[in-house]
Amino acid sequence: MKYSAIVVASGKGERAKLGFNKVFFVMKDGMTVLEKACQLFINDDDCERVIVVTNRENFDEVFKSDKLFVCEGGKERKDSVNNGLKYCDSPYVLIHDAARPFLHIEMLEEVKKAVLEKDAVILARKAIDTIKVVKEGFIEKTIDRNLIYLAETPQAFRTDLIKMAYEKSLGQYTDDASLLEDLGYKVGIVSDIFDNHKLTNKEDFENL
Repeated sequence: MKYSAIVVASGKGERAKLGFNKVFFVMKDGMTVLEKACQLFINDDDCERVIVVTNRENFDEVFKSDKLFVCEGGKERKDSVNNGLKYCDSPYVLIHDAARPFLHIEMLEEVKKAVLEKDAVILARKAIDTIKVVKEGFIEKTIDRNLIYLAETPQAFRTDLIKMAYEKSLGQYTDDASLLEDLGYKVGIVSDIFDNHKLTNKEDFENL
């Protein structure tokens, strides 16, 4: 399959308290978080283009690669992804958080296989803890954890399908699959068996 990867890197990362966009944090191996997050896509022959969406003031900080294209992010995540989609003409697109630099190649391959079959899939982690619904400080009910998955990225789509969803969507969303869900489309799950956590808080950057 041929695909483009959109890597969303336009957040400010205020919870990380680094004083700069967290994706430009330099890890012990000398790579930035952003470069690490893009590495698998750049090395993948199936990936035609890696589209990094970031703040205009950060353009000069983005590492260089022949496969890399940089465009400006928007006010919200949804706006940033929509900007990136304008530069995607591959038949499939994988949308990934720049703050997830630990994607395993086995999971990337599983996502690619699944999107060919289902048109829309996300990488997600099965819940292992007991899940409680809480309202005003009290438990309302307990949900069967076997029904719960924690959404991750990449999220993969047939490009024409996700572009259509963005054209029709009105609200703001925290992940891309939600747009298709709201339009009545089924989105598949690939269960992640590796550590693919998102770097969010200050302590996440210790010992990187």
